[in-house]
Amino acid sequence: MTRETIPQTDSIQELAEFWETHDLTDFEDQLEEVEETVFDRSSFIQIQLQPQEIEAIEKIARSRNLSSTDLIREWVLEKVRTA
Repeated sequence: MTRETIPQTDSIQELAEFWETHDLTDFEDQLEEVEETVFDRSSFIQIQLQPQEIEAIEKIARSRNLSSTDLIREWVLEKVRTA
């Protein structure tokens, strides 16, 4: 009988489907501890804006077919690059 192995993929969907039908304890001998970061998470900064400022940002973002978050990020990165 061929022993099943953990899929070697970066696809979260494929891994989720695999683990939906398998038990981690059946694969303990295939697991290895990693020291480095596997998922690098971004940091977040919150800012307070007045309602009219938010409306203005959302209007500009819509005109550029962007989310307001992407527009603000773009503005911040432009400023950081020129600083």
